[in-house]
Amino acid sequence: MSQIESYSSRLVDLTTCELEPIHIPGGVQPFGCVLVIETTGLTVLQASANVGQMLGREPSTLLGHDVADVIGTANAAQLRELPEIHAGNDEATYLGPVAVGAETGSPMFHALAHRWDGAIILELEPFQSGESVAFPNLYPLLRSFLANLALAQSVSELAHLAAVEARRITGYDRVLIYRFDEDENGTVIAEDRNDVLPSYLDLRFPASDIPRQARKLYRLNRLRLIPDASYRPVPIVPPLRPDTGRPLDMTYTRLRSVSPIHVQYMRNMGTAASMSISLLQNGALWGLISCHHQAPRVVSLGLRTVCGFLGEVLSLQLEAKERQADSELRMRLGSIQAKLLGYMAEEDQLDEALENHPEELLSLADAQSAAVIQDETLTRIGAAPDEAFLRKVVDWLDEHVRQDVFETDSLASVFPEASNRLDRAAGLLAVAISKVHKSYVLWFRPEIIRTVRWGGDPRKPVAPEHGEQRLRPRTSFETWKETVRGRSAPWRRAEVEAANELRNAVVGVVLRNAEEKARLGTELMRINEELEAFSYSVSHDLRAPFRHISGYSELLMEEKSLSETGRRYAATIIESARYAGDLVDNLLAFSQMGRASIHPAIVDMNQLAEAVRRDVAGEAQGRNVVWKTDNLPDCVCDPALLRLALRNLFSNAVKYTRTRAEAVIEVGAKRNDGEVVYFVRDNGIGFDMQYVHKLFGVFQRLHRMDDFEGTGIGLANVRRIVERHGGRVWAEGRVDEGATFYFALPASAETEEA
Repeated sequence: MSQIESYSSRLVDLTTCELEPIHIPGGVQPFGCVLVIETTGLTVLQASANVGQMLGREPSTLLGHDVADVIGTANAAQLRELPEIHAGNDEATYLGPVAVGAETGSPMFHALAHRWDGAIILELEPFQSGESVAFPNLYPLLRSFLANLALAQSVSELAHLAAVEARRITGYDRVLIYRFDEDENGTVIAEDRNDVLPSYLDLRFPASDIPRQARKLYRLNRLRLIPDASYRPVPIVPPLRPDTGRPLDMTYTRLRSVSPIHVQYMRNMGTAASMSISLLQNGALWGLISCHHQAPRVVSLGLRTVCGFLGEVLSLQLEAKERQADSELRMRLGSIQAKLLGYMAEEDQLDEALENHPEELLSLADAQSAAVIQDETLTRIGAAPDEAFLRKVVDWLDEHVRQDVFETDSLASVFPEASNRLDRAAGLLAVAISKVHKSYVLWFRPEIIRTVRWGGDPRKPVAPEHGEQRLRPRTSFETWKETVRGRSAPWRRAEVEAANELRNAVVGVVLRNAEEKARLGTELMRINEELEAFSYSVSHDLRAPFRHISGYSELLMEEKSLSETGRRYAATIIESARYAGDLVDNLLAFSQMGRASIHPAIVDMNQLAEAVRRDVAGEAQGRNVVWKTDNLPDCVCDPALLRLALRNLFSNAVKYTRTRAEAVIEVGAKRNDGEVVYFVRDNGIGFDMQYVHKLFGVFQRLHRMDDFEGTGIGLANVRRIVERHGGRVWAEGRVDEGATFYFALPASAETEEA
């Protein structure tokens, strides 16, 4: 059995289908013949076995001889000028009609040649009487198609127009326009036919119908003709090239024999002849013009040239239409994006800006709902899923997705917990705003239940043969329906890119804001240091003058000649000087508080609170003050600083309960999410909560100094001490019903164990 017979007769193993060597089939189709020529001396290296039938000379009489003996010296000279096939030049050179033989009336052949893999491959097809490939004779065949191009407004209209024109030109029973999707399945988007073959319009054909290596050849050979599916391949003689010892690479050969599986596929489909024209966009296979005929049919080279030109024009027009639609979509999305960025510039917070303009955010990705997550802050927009589910999605993204933009039209296939949220979250488009924090913008689309009409069961039938599973092309192309669930409408490239551009813009805004805050923070730190130094200097320098004023006023009071009015004036001076001295001392202590080093230790808060209570007992002398102290947990802090904070709080509680017949001061604590919260509660005069923001400011007072003495620095000191320990302070109160002051400190491992 010869190489070509062995190749044609065997079935391809299921596991090696993708590796079928269809570019080296070892034979050609019999509607022409092939000569393989050495590039230097132009001697014949190989020939198809049918040259005797077509050219009148057996292979043995051609091998090793000059090809000029077959096609003439002038035509042979053209072969020397052939360029090597490459990505920008993948077309064979048409040498024109050539006569084979020196006698008058020798048969005429179409001669096409190309240089590839170190050899020249010459293809010869019989020239039919009256046939011409001259452009003036072919242009009228395309005139109506070209004239109607401008009238087509959409891709579907263009495809239908091409199907009609291709069938009119070629006379095939049926012409289909395939379009491949992102999964390489092909859908028939246009069709023109007679009643001989059934309609395949709107049917889908699986990607497995065209294996990967076949798709590659469709890109390289834009037109493939099979005039008779029942043909017997014509072998190449000898089977291996004499110069390389390898099979002949027929990647760019038009007469190349096709895969036996494909031939069987055609027979099962009920088509005896076919022609396919590739539709390319940016070098990728967009689709096919697929022509079918029930009976064998040879299409002349001239008509094939017209169809090839039709395919190129259609490819350009399809690309233009899609680019126009894509450009319009991008312009619309760009306008929406600009609005969102404008809103973000006006708002302080990202989530507020997006939440306040939900229509623009949803329109940017054509989504039904969205969510904005910034760490603990979560904002739901539209009919977004519940917060617990959104948190799980964010955790999954944070753990499994490394790219800045993630999109899927089947979230449940990668995140199973989405399977019970298909009505809201079948599809997800997510952009990460931060590499450090869990900050995302999420868009969701609901499930779209679709019925896909396949051209037969897309599952390839497999049958046992000689103990192995073998792949067979399916035999039925009756409509096979499949219900597709769990998927949303797919995200378009423009939408994904618009989301990514929004992310980049948001990240830019966030970075600029962070840089500005860092700059302001550095400047503020410098100013604060200068203010502290200034306040320390002023406070220190003012202490002596106030002592002098107070001392000399006291001496003046001892003068016997001083009138009663003078004594009253001197007493006022002494009181004011002492108050000013206290104010300066407190201000000095406040400025030192920000500069003092912290020496943390584990502090027994019960002992510290009792010591401070004894310190302030003198301020409550002669009054009925009831102290209630709970068991206070230990904390890690600077004992001297925290003693000062407690003293200010206790002293205030004593001061502002002086109008009560019985003053009640309660000291307690509780643990709360990694921190310990201490409080001091009293039943004094309280305060109005609308002024609570003033309580912890320097020199801020909520009561008249005539009623309650003080400098307004004590609570500011409390806040500074607590914040330097990494804690926080706040207060609650009601007028004439008392007040509660809280301060929270981080709980350490040592105090937690205690």
